[in-house]
Amino acid sequence: MRWLLSVIAFACACRAAPIAASQRYPAGTSFREQYRTIDGTRLRLIDSGNGTPVVFIHGIGASLYSWRRQLEPVVSAGYRVIVFDNRGFGFSDKPAHGYHNAEYAHLVVSLLDSLGISAAVLVGHSMGGAIAAEVALAHPDRVRGLVLIDAAGYGIRVPGVFKLARVPILGAVATAFRSRWITGRIVRSTFADPAKVTEADVDQYYAPVADPNYGRALRGVLREFRFDSLGGRLGSLQTPTLVLWGDADRWISIGDGSRFARELPRSEFVVVSHAGHDAMEESPDQVNRFLLEFLKEGLSRIPENVALSTR
Repeated sequence: MRWLLSVIAFACACRAAPIAASQRYPAGTSFREQYRTIDGTRLRLIDSGNGTPVVFIHGIGASLYSWRRQLEPVVSAGYRVIVFDNRGFGFSDKPAHGYHNAEYAHLVVSLLDSLGISAAVLVGHSMGGAIAAEVALAHPDRVRGLVLIDAAGYGIRVPGVFKLARVPILGAVATAFRSRWITGRIVRSTFADPAKVTEADVDQYYAPVADPNYGRALRGVLREFRFDSLGGRLGSLQTPTLVLWGDADRWISIGDGSRFARELPRSEFVVVSHAGHDAMEESPDQVNRFLLEFLKEGLSRIPENVALSTR
């Protein structure tokens, strides 16, 4: 027990004060955050622009900040963007439970209902990609198109501290190690070139991690969410899908990207060069070009404008 107390004390000592609320994204931009209670969860979100709705769903441990490089280009191209901190992450509510795949998919559909959106293009990264695919499988009429960026669905290589979080008792200890330094190490592991992660980026990622309920929520996610739920289920999905993958992704193999493209009957697989797991943050120019081409032109092998298609 003495060693356990020492570990916890060390973890607490390593924590830094998070940046002030006035410095948290989207502060300093033209975007404004709002809060809505959806399925009993208070969500933080941005809803901006006009036109076909494009909903961005972030990955594990992230927040709407991870889409900061996509929002302005997509709004400027004539689309309505909706991006939110998912349940358990960012500055949204962090309950102990509610993290099963179907619950996350239902949350997205309920958010669309709350915003008066009948159908949208879903853009999902990592865990968010798995959630977007779950929505398309359960509610194909609500999804105009899919963009899956380094998406989970066949598994994911999470850091060791995340693996320990699944274990009773040890999980509480593991998630106590939520220092800014560890946050920075994890964020940098998602880039092919870790030097591209700035100290300001680490500050933004660490801000919600310091929340007292963050550890409880992370344990809930890792125990309840299945990162390998999509195998053998995608063959019937007719939603046009763009699959984007960083060529240096160390979290999810590029082979999984190829598998998505093989199993999805209406899909296109594009490799993002010089990018790791967070391709949209590390190589935003490439990702934005592919994303906007897809929104305007559809798949190159299946010409159609997903923004104008109806079901």
